[in-house]
Amino acid sequence: MEKLKKNFERMGFSGDDLVTILGAFKLHVFKKNDLVVEEGKTSRHIGFVESGMFQYYVLKDGEEITTYISIENTFFASVLSFVSESPALENVRALTDGSMSMISKTNLKRLVNEMPKFKDFYIHLLEHSICGIDASRHDLIALTAEQRYEKMLKKEPHLLQQIPLQYLASILGVTPRHLSRIRSTIR
Repeated sequence: MEKLKKNFERMGFSGDDLVTILGAFKLHVFKKNDLVVEEGKTSRHIGFVESGMFQYYVLKDGEEITTYISIENTFFASVLSFVSESPALENVRALTDGSMSMISKTNLKRLVNEMPKFKDFYIHLLEHSICGIDASRHDLIALTAEQRYEKMLKKEPHLLQQIPLQYLASILGVTPRHLSRIRSTIR
């Protein structure tokens, strides 16, 4: 949980507050293809990716459609399921062996109620997630595949280097072949 600790230290947490926060998280280890969230079951944790990659996907007509990938040093959440305490509409699985520091909703609520600075962190995390989801939805409707790729190239180039082509293509709403063509014309 060293990466989680460093993340909270960068946000200005220290001393007893930091110890309390870290004590509320538990490290979970995942093997490649382990499910973290299963469609139809309620997601009861959010997490911080210590290592590995985690794929969010839905099954449509028997085909996997990747919607997002959480990578090392980012927060993970099946937001709708976690916040509304309703069955997940997506699956999340480990694309590689990895680990996450995870916090239950009970522990999260306790920290939010006891620590105003943690409440501010949580509100910021939710706002950031909602904005990202809204922007992705807009981009899928309003931008061409080429424009979505260019935007990702500009805003999140690290993802293009870390995420396998087939998953990037799915996130962008194109086939891997089409993505290869896009990449060859946009350099």
